[in-house]
Amino acid sequence: MNEFRHAALWDRVIRECGADAHGIHGPRHWARVERNGLYLARSANVNPDVISMFALFHDACRVNDGHDPGHGERGAAFARDLRPALDFLDDAARAQLIFACTWHTDLVHHDDPAIQICFDADRLDLGRVGIEPAPRYLNTAEARRLAGGRLIRELEELPVRHPGG
Repeated sequence: MNEFRHAALWDRVIRECGADAHGIHGPRHWARVERNGLYLARSANVNPDVISMFALFHDACRVNDGHDPGHGERGAAFARDLRPALDFLDDAARAQLIFACTWHTDLVHHDDPAIQICFDADRLDLGRVGIEPAPRYLNTAEARRLAGGRLIRELEELPVRHPGG
């Protein structure tokens, strides 16, 4: 996807969802999830745009940073509403995005590699709330390898998108 178009989409989602720039589930988290997912996807045969769009939408419609049932479904609905802006995703990729957003907090494992990476990318950012990701909740071998605490620093040293651009 065109980087300018990608940045404009991030700006639009941040603006329209009213995300708290400093919230634990806000744009900074989304950017780390994108970084984590693209790292995990580097040797997988998955569409990286699915990973990036999952990072953007999965928590975009949270109403708070605490218990927020249905926030994944709301993020998926927001992505469906922005379908014209997501025309770079084919039907299969859109279906992966919608599924991953909807189920990222309720399912642990999935057979689809793109969905696995989406779930793992989010879980690998649990350190932001003082939780070390447990390998049994991860799907990919690489995420399980990284989940040992010290290895997760490999991710933390990689560049992160500036939220909103």
